[in-house]
Amino acid sequence: VRTFFLCLVKTTDLDPRKNYVLGFHPHGILVAGAFTNFCTEATGFSKLFPGLRSNLLMLPLWFRAPFFRDYIMSAGLVPSDKESASYLLRRKGGGNAVVIAVGGAPEALDAHPGDYTVHLANKKGFIKLAIEHGADLVPIYSFGENEVFDQLENPRGTWLRYIQERLQSIMGISLPLFHARGVFQYSFGLMPYRKPINTVVGRPIPVEKNKKPTAEELDVFHQRYMDELTHLFEEHKGNYGVPEDAHLLFQ
Repeated sequence: VRTFFLCLVKTTDLDPRKNYVLGFHPHGILVAGAFTNFCTEATGFSKLFPGLRSNLLMLPLWFRAPFFRDYIMSAGLVPSDKESASYLLRRKGGGNAVVIAVGGAPEALDAHPGDYTVHLANKKGFIKLAIEHGADLVPIYSFGENEVFDQLENPRGTWLRYIQERLQSIMGISLPLFHARGVFQYSFGLMPYRKPINTVVGRPIPVEKNKKPTAEELDVFHQRYMDELTHLFEEHKGNYGVPEDAHLLFQ
């Protein structure tokens, strides 16, 4: 389903009798694709996946802000802590989809147009969460997420990147220096560029419940998830203007 420049693409059905952990990639500057697709009905989530209720996880820091907290809670966002996610996945009857921007705030610092860096190589917390609750894992790649803003160049090793990463470790949020267009002109501003975002929901990876998963089990499902995300990207990249020689870079 498409709205304006955003489109939610379904590749297979998701059984509403099950619970799911949906991994969203990449984070982008403002996680625009995740919020629009899974916190609103702008792209018809409930029509594409009937019987599923989606909740996007967000840094607990934002829930301390009066008024803004009420706004994001009304949209279905919940704090990105284990207790909140577990509460949703423990609900009886299935139909719960917890959406996690796996790369988190650090990945926003790599959100440059034409960049396909995914912070996933050492991310296993969401895998453990899924196994502990027997929730199937679903990879999602949002094509165009990194294209709607420009960001000041900040390669690793530069002073800017060092300062950004230092502030991120202290505050929990990253501070990418970004810009795009204005309301009435296209040369400079904080409005996103008019470029499409196509969020593709991949195939579920079946997960058996185990309250105490072993390290080996985590590694197996982590590798399986990375393989499935890679397959999703390679299968669909040609439809959304990604060069044939471009591939995911796992950090």
